[in-house]
Amino acid sequence: MTRFSRPNLRFLGAAGTVTGSRYLVEAGSRRILVDCGLFQGFKTLRDRNRKPFPARPSSIDTVLLTHAHLDHSGYLPALIRAGYAGRVLCTEATAELCGLILPDSGHLQEEEARFAARKGFSKHRHPTPLYTLKDAGKALERFKTVEFQQRINLGDDIAATFIPAGHLLGAAQIRLEIGSSIVHFSGDLGHDPDPLMRPPEPFHGADVLVCESTYGDRRHPDIDAEAELAPVLKRTFARGGTVLIASFAVGRAQGLMLHLARLMARGEIPRVPVYLNSPMAIDATEIYHRHHEEHHVSREDCVAMFRIATRVNSVDQSKELNTRKGPMIIISASGMLTGGRILHHLVSFGGDRRNTILLSGFQAGGTRGAALVGGARTLRMFGRDYPIEAEVVQLQSLSGHADADEILRWMASGPAPRMTYLTHGEPTAADTLRQRVAHELGRAVRVPDHLDTVHLDRPK
Repeated sequence: MTRFSRPNLRFLGAAGTVTGSRYLVEAGSRRILVDCGLFQGFKTLRDRNRKPFPARPSSIDTVLLTHAHLDHSGYLPALIRAGYAGRVLCTEATAELCGLILPDSGHLQEEEARFAARKGFSKHRHPTPLYTLKDAGKALERFKTVEFQQRINLGDDIAATFIPAGHLLGAAQIRLEIGSSIVHFSGDLGHDPDPLMRPPEPFHGADVLVCESTYGDRRHPDIDAEAELAPVLKRTFARGGTVLIASFAVGRAQGLMLHLARLMARGEIPRVPVYLNSPMAIDATEIYHRHHEEHHVSREDCVAMFRIATRVNSVDQSKELNTRKGPMIIISASGMLTGGRILHHLVSFGGDRRNTILLSGFQAGGTRGAALVGGARTLRMFGRDYPIEAEVVQLQSLSGHADADEILRWMASGPAPRMTYLTHGEPTAADTLRQRVAHELGRAVRVPDHLDTVHLDRPK
């Protein structure tokens, strides 16, 4: 058994990028992994998913998950298949959402491997998925749920507490006590005026803070989401067009349906057919119904949100949508256009200038969504380049992340840590926030590099 002479933190992901959240804490005789996410976006990042994990998986004692999004949870099946034998601790809602997200990811991994083999896109003769649907099922067997604010003993004088972070159902900040020191992981912090989630709990101080910086270089516009949505929808419907909304299935889809229900109820947009073409989003909506204690949407609004859309489950139903004409709204995943049913809709609707492609959230570099935001007029899908003539709109008011001002206010709610590390942001965002933390809060702050290791105890 290895015993570490000093407690360390190793940045195995989300350093210099907004994906692949993975932090390894080594203290006493314990190795604790906070988050186990997939790298997404640029191929150079995605290739990291195929490399051996930087620490021997069988040597890790516990995994703690901040929340269910794939960039925080999506590598778990691969880690467990590679030898991790411990528990995965998270909140109840995170476990329920992972029960949707991880099997779906395994299924998509298998589909992509089959497609690559069929079309000869892979440099390997027999391309294999990163993990399978079966691997995802085995990973879910390791989950053990914990309550918010419950102090969990992890052994060797180490304890963890999960604290509400807003952002997503079940999302948590994680406070790690290591002897007399405290290391605080922000997780993804929610946007204060989120349509669904309550704001994150304030920061109460720590010796070391690891904080996200997704929107570290910008402020969210002071615009009501429904005021931003309505004119886009109305002008598309006036053209007889279809609004194709690329949405994250968990959290964003539910917020969009809530806004659409309210706009239609007030008569601000026409009552057109709305289709929710994402089985995962359908199931996630039901999970939101079961966890009213975590969000501030009334039961009446939850019912309206659920009823506004026709739910599309089968592949045949999804294909049939592509034969329909507008005006109508199709909400489908994935939110960054990286895969899923949305791509088939893009092929069918993207070439018609009467239609609108609505991007509802952050678009990581290297994704099709980011390409569209950057002005691309063709998208490569299914081995072909397809023209995009539809109007492209990226909504600015629907972020599930705190902006730079909100992050700074959250940090300032507690005493200064000895050191703050900024992660989970593109280089410009992280460095812009670094300068603001240093100059406006007067705090010691760093942006770590990928695979950096830092000591967590005070220098002697």
